[in-house]
Amino acid sequence: MALENKLGLTSSADLAREEERISKKKALDLFENGMLDKLEAGKFSALRAIHKYLFDEIYDFAGEIRTVNISKGNFRFAPLMYLEAALANIDKMPQSTFDEIVEKYVEMNIAHPFREKEVTKGDANISTFQPEGADFFMLFSA
Repeated sequence: MALENKLGLTSSADLAREEERISKKKALDLFENGMLDKLEAGKFSALRAIHKYLFDEIYDFAGEIRTVNISKGNFRFAPLMYLEAALANIDKMPQSTFDEIVEKYVEMNIAHPFREKEVTKGDANISTFQPEGADFFMLFSA
């Protein structure tokens, strides 16, 4: 059974294919239209905007913080009751070195603020980081 979606798809396989097709096209648009240049890299607000942009055609809750506890396999992501505090702390983490960026990315992945894809076979956790003073972004997808 597929996650409830705007496309009206009921097959998980069909939804996964359409989600991949739509989100990849929109990811390319992010780079081509300069949207990433307008976002504050490494902040949850940027991640939220990207997530909404990528998945808004597919899910009503695109870009919204999840409202349920989630897990994948035996791993539980940040509990809902601590999620907003975790995101605020992650926003404050430094990101001036590669190691700091990786640490921040890992923490965001553990928080896993969005619901999509946790219940399907892929993962749509996308994060942007910009080393302090750098004129480039790093875009991660796990």
